[in-house]
Amino acid sequence: MTTTLPTVAILAGGLARRLRPISETIPKSLVEVAGEPFIAHQLRLLKRQGFDRVVLCIGYLGEQIEAFVGNGHAYGLDVAYSREEEDCLLGTGGALRNALPLCGECLSILYGDSYLIAPLVPPLERFLQSGLRGMMTVFRNDGRWDASNVVFRDGHILEYSKSARHSGMQHIDYGFCALRREALERYEPGSVFDLADVFRDLLASDELLGVEVFERFYEMGSPAGLAEIAQYLARGQSR
Repeated sequence: MTTTLPTVAILAGGLARRLRPISETIPKSLVEVAGEPFIAHQLRLLKRQGFDRVVLCIGYLGEQIEAFVGNGHAYGLDVAYSREEEDCLLGTGGALRNALPLCGECLSILYGDSYLIAPLVPPLERFLQSGLRGMMTVFRNDGRWDASNVVFRDGHILEYSKSARHSGMQHIDYGFCALRREALERYEPGSVFDLADVFRDLLASDELLGVEVFERFYEMGSPAGLAEIAQYLARGQSR
């Protein structure tokens, strides 16, 4: 029997300050990469991975994303929108809390600037079978493509921090994770918080599953990352 995969919530509402001045008039998701807006590459990749439904968490210039993507049927997906006010952004965690009415009992999560070529369904299936409240995929980065931020040992996440990084951190948050809705319902609707806060609380209660993946990540959230992913996708890897 085929399992219906959880909705993918894409965090696409941020201000994209590292891409200024490009992002002053368009949201990061619509920055052109290899001839078309990045979100088009991302949605096709999700469809190839086996997902059917997406919720786009939009804020900054979000109406442009909505006008471009529409209902998502051009990509073989059903796309809905969770909207934030541009002058009152809720953070990555708050945006996901805001999106809960559009999601089921579990939701998959993808950063809006990530292009992830590792298979995403196997880690998700492990999470669904685990009974835990959260899952983070990790990649052994060793500081190569960004600063490593995870201590992962013997199949377990022992430490995660975006601010207190140290030499013992050899892995990095890969950019794909999953949560059961109760992991977000503990926070007040409309409150401002980061997804990292959710992971911290889940780690403290031993409720965060770590799954290692072995394909490197691409990101377009910085000028260097944008140039690299454009080169990768120009080789025809998106279709």
